[in-house]
Order: sequence, then C-alpha cells, then structure tokens
Amino acid sequence: MFLSHKKKAVLGKKTPCLLYGYGGFNSIALPSFSPDQAMFMKNFNGVYAIANIRGGGEYGLNWYNSGRLLKKQNTFDDFHAAAKYLIDNNYTSSEKLSIHGSSNGGLLVAACLNQRPDLYGAAIGHVGVMDVVRFNHFPAGESWTSDYGSPQNVTQFEYLLKYSPLHNVRFPESDNTTQYPATLLFTADHDDRVVPSHSYKLIAEMQHTLGRDKRQRNPLLLLVQADAGHGAGKPTSKRIEEYTDMYSFICKSLDLDFEE
Repeated sequence: MFLSHKKKAVLGKKTPCLLYGYGGFNSIALPSFSPDQAMFMKNFNGVYAIANIRGGGEYGLNWYNSGRLLKKQNTFDDFHAAAKYLIDNNYTSSEKLSIHGSSNGGLLVAACLNQRPDLYGAAIGHVGVMDVVRFNHFPAGESWTSDYGSPQNVTQFEYLLKYSPLHNVRFPESDNTTQYPATLLFTADHDDRVVPSHSYKLIAEMQHTLGRDKRQRNPLLLLVQADAGHGAGKPTSKRIEEYTDMYSFICKSLDLDFEE
C-alpha cells in the first residue's frame, strides 16, 4: 500500500483518509501526480492511500490469479485489511475514512460496503460493475469473464451471487445500530462499457432496502453525468465538475474543514 500526505501532517483519528483500490484484470495501481489528490492532502490535511490488492498485477501472475474467478473474495478481504491497517496504525478512523474506485474498482467499493459498512465513513463508486450476475448481457461484459467468471456456469454463478453488490444490500444481521456509510455513485448516460443500469439498479435497491429504515441517516445518492462516457477522453471541464462533486460530498459527509 502506498501512502501520501504532507510532510508535516498531523496524523490521528481525526485525520481524513481517502483509500483507493482497483484489484482486477492484472492492472497495477501505482502512485502518480494528480491535482485532486494534491488538493486533498494540502487543503484537507488528508492521507491518500492506494491499496495493492489481489486481482491486480503488482506482485506477478500468482497475485493476479489469487484475486479472480472463485478467489475474488480475496480482493475484498485485502481492501478491508488495508482499511483496518490505516485505522489500527492511527492514520485515521473509520469515521474519517473514505473509499473510492472506478469500474472494477466501483464493484470493489460497493462489495466492501455490503460486507463491512461499519468500517468506512464515506464511499464513492464511479461507473461500477454492480450486477455481476447479468454483466455478460451488456456491451463489453462478455470480455470480463476472465476475472469474474461466467454467470452461465452454475458454480461460478453461485459464487458471483455471494458478492454481487446489487444482490447483497442489507444491514448486518448481528447489529441493529450500524448504517451504511454516506454513499455517492457516479455513472454516465453515454457509458457503453459499464452501462448506467448497473448504478441505477444498485442505488434504487439501496434506497429501497436501506433508505426506509430509521437507522439509515447517511445519504445514498447517484449522480448521472450527461454527455459523458466511461472515463477515457473525458474533457477537463467534466473532470473538474466530477472532482468538485466528489470532494464536496466527502467534506460534507465527514464534517471536514477546508484549509486555504
């Protein structure tokens, strides 16, 4: 895991932290300069963390293979472990910890919300694969069976159903007080890679299942970007709008202070 923060940052339970993950398709997550991350570290005194989790390609082919198909749960376990490391080592607290990811990383965020809603303060999921038992029926979806498996295969379908974000929205059965973190999903009306229905269905299920319960006080929201696609080639103006919405949501939800 890569951690970035100001050299003189004061770290502790009140420090905001933004944890990013992808964990799929043998992709390698490495730190790089990004103006929005620099702003988060400078103006929010935040910690930016990149989790290197199984399913990615950071440690070779075995690392990738141990986070796909019938081992996909390892990806989510690693992300939970990264969050717990940040909390246990006093970089932040669950109340100040935000998570985000895009596409396969959006699936990661949503699955982790369902499995450990107590661990996170806010969640941002961009253009995520939220229905993993029907993804192969939409454009580009069939090519993802290398990582997720095929819903047409009975064994793989039963495994997919256990972590599919859309099909596992529920409060923890053993806890009558835990609510879901403040959640903001992003999708785009012209996304032909991960079609918008993934996010539409998930937010509808979350608002139906969770939103009517008095314990759910945190917001559950969807933002649909007009005239935009999956992400590649997005103009600077739309990226600025997206990051403005994202960080404003985190700031409001976690009660953070913006310092000039």
